[in-house]
Amino acid sequence: MPQQQAAAPDFETLRHHMIEQQIRPWDVLDERVLDVIRNTPREDFVPERYRNSLAFADITLPLGHDQVMLQPRIEARMLQSLDVQPGDRILEIGTGSGYTTACLARLGQSVLSLDIFADFKYAAQRRLSALGITNVELRVEDAGGGWHPDAGFDVIALTGSLPCLHRGFHDSLAIGGRLFVVVGRPPVMEALLITRTDTDQWARESLFETSIPPLLNVPEPPAFRF
Repeated sequence: MPQQQAAAPDFETLRHHMIEQQIRPWDVLDERVLDVIRNTPREDFVPERYRNSLAFADITLPLGHDQVMLQPRIEARMLQSLDVQPGDRILEIGTGSGYTTACLARLGQSVLSLDIFADFKYAAQRRLSALGITNVELRVEDAGGGWHPDAGFDVIALTGSLPCLHRGFHDSLAIGGRLFVVVGRPPVMEALLITRTDTDQWARESLFETSIPPLLNVPEPPAFRF
């Protein structure tokens, strides 16, 4: 008898289950964020070998270079906590697969996304272009130590962790701007939201505990204290 081919996965049902069973239970209830997740095909951003089986699983997925695609619930909590508005200018440190880049671009006005690996940049560019996402600039940059202090971004998202919180990104925020960063060392790290409240003042909110791979080439200066 001829061998039957496996049925193609029902991505829409899998995406629905991801939202209802992973993301909503993690208190992600912002409908703008949920709509972006519903309408951004995560399966097109995962490595091909995981596309049919693990694209929506509650795990990190290897991307190469010892980097990973974060769990869907962490990506969603990050997007919700940053409260991205349609006019926001966004800086992303760690393009990775480009999935979070796509979500940020659909929530805000423009995204500058930096990654140290050129192959990540070019793969992400192809995926974003295929979806018609044009408000993103991708660059190959080593930004683990921070970014230009006069940039005035409304949102900064770090998709890798820092061993300790440093000032490399604080001054790149506009007044009222928000920075998402995961700080610490395995096995337990702390996700933080940093909001610039004035020229030389920042507020810090602890969001949740997690553990994600570190950004590369991050300096370890004395911890920044508020």
